[in-house]
Amino acid sequence: MKKLLIVMISLALAGSVSAQRIGGHGFYGAPRVVVTGGYYPYYGLGFGFGPFYPYPYGYGYGYNRPSKMTMQIEDIKNDYKDKIWSAKHDTSLTRKERRMKVHELKVERDNAIADLKRNYYKQ
Repeated sequence: MKKLLIVMISLALAGSVSAQRIGGHGFYGAPRVVVTGGYYPYYGLGFGFGPFYPYPYGYGYGYNRPSKMTMQIEDIKNDYKDKIWSAKHDTSLTRKERRMKVHELKVERDNAIADLKRNYYKQ
C-alpha cells in the first residue's frame, strides 16, 4: 500500500512538472521544462532559505523610501491629473477651449515640477 502511494505521488509529480513547458525549444530542439518553487540555491526543492541568505531570496534587502522631492512631484502630478480630468469632462466649454485648457494645465504642471526641482536644494 505504501509503495503504491509513493508510485502515484511520483507519477503525479512527474506529470505536473512535464506540464510546465515554456514556449520554444531548448538545446538540440528538446522542449525546455521549468520546475518552479524554492529560492536560491535550492530551486525546485521547496526550501525557502539558502545558507547564505537569512531571508527568502528577493526579500530582506531593505525598504526603499522615496525622497521628499519625489513625493512632492507625485503630489503635483496627482493634483494636475485631477484638474486635467475635470477640464476634459467640462461640458460648459467648447471642444477647442477644453483642449486649450488641458494644454495650459500640462504646461503649468511641467513648470511646477521644474520649479520644484530647481528650488528643492535651496530650502
